[in-house]
This record gives sequence, structure tokens and C-alpha cells, in this order.
Amino acid sequence: MFVSFKKKSEPRDQQQKQEREWLGISFKPENFIPGLVIGFICGFLIDLSMPSTNHSTKKTLSSRKLQQLSVSSSGDQELKMVLVVRQDLKMKSGKIASQCAHAATGMYAELMQSHRSLLRQWEQCGQPKIVVTCKNQQEMNKLMETAESIGLPTFVVADAGRTQVMAGSKTVLAVGPGPKASVDSVTGKLALL
Repeated sequence: MFVSFKKKSEPRDQQQKQEREWLGISFKPENFIPGLVIGFICGFLIDLSMPSTNHSTKKTLSSRKLQQLSVSSSGDQELKMVLVVRQDLKMKSGKIASQCAHAATGMYAELMQSHRSLLRQWEQCGQPKIVVTCKNQQEMNKLMETAESIGLPTFVVADAGRTQVMAGSKTVLAVGPGPKASVDSVTGKLALL
């Protein structure tokens, strides 16, 4: 009985030995590194072919309109961003702070992909942000249309609806960064928060 057990285990030992040899050959640098590089390139190409998933209601601005906003390299114009918060939603201060952060970082992410030079100029100005209020969704929509018509970038935050407001509620509009005079022409008459 013991002898028969050894005979049965021999094919298994041989199979394990073959598997170890195969693994040893597979992970040699001349086989492994090209496979790793090919995998990386394929993953990169697949990532580039996928559309970005953005849950905001942001319209893409043409680079021509954004170039109108470009400030001369001498930095003679100040840039700023204004965050417009809806009053009719009656959000508490913590919620407003969170939504404003979403608006600022959302705009930043959009411009990182589309207009980095505008971001660099805004960063050199100290990234000023002003928070103001509007009455309701209709006023926010008008502000957004006005800003986009003069070439200012906009970003609207649509809330997930987990806490104080309904899912999909548009809570904050980011206008800019853009030249102070242009941003003020859109938001200058709104009350500070």
C-alpha cells in the first residue's frame, strides 16, 4: 500500500517540477520585461480611448474662447474665481463649504485637461476665490449663460443627494478663473455670502 502511494505521487511530483520550470522560464527578464511594457502600453491606449466620466453639468469651452482670457506673461491682470451659491436650497454652512470645494476642484480638474496656462496664471495670482449668493436655479442659469457668452469657464456642481438636498440639485456655480473685470461683469452685483 505504501509503495502504490509513491507510484501515484510520482506523476504529481513530475507535474509540479514542470510547473516550476515553466514559471522559471516565464519570469526571466528577457520574457517578463517586454510583457510588462506591452501591458503598460495597451492599458495606456485603452485609457486614452475611454471617454472621461464627469458627473457635472459642464459645457466644454473652445480653446479660442479660453485664449481670449489669457493674460499677458507680464502678469498685468489679476485673475479670480467666483463661487455662486444658491440661497433657495437653504444649505447649512458645512454643506456650502463642501459644495464650494467641489466647484473649485471640479473647475481645476477641467482646466488641467483643457487650459493649463490659465491655471498657472491663476496660481501666480494666489488663486483668489470669492463666494457670493444667488436667489435660485433660474438666476444661476442666467449667470452661467452670461459667463460662457464672454468666454469665461464655468462649472456647476450637481449634488449626489446624500444629505441636505435632493440628488441632482445644482448647488454651486464656479465662474472663472478669469480676468477680474470680466468675472466682475458677471457676478459683481451679487451679495457676498
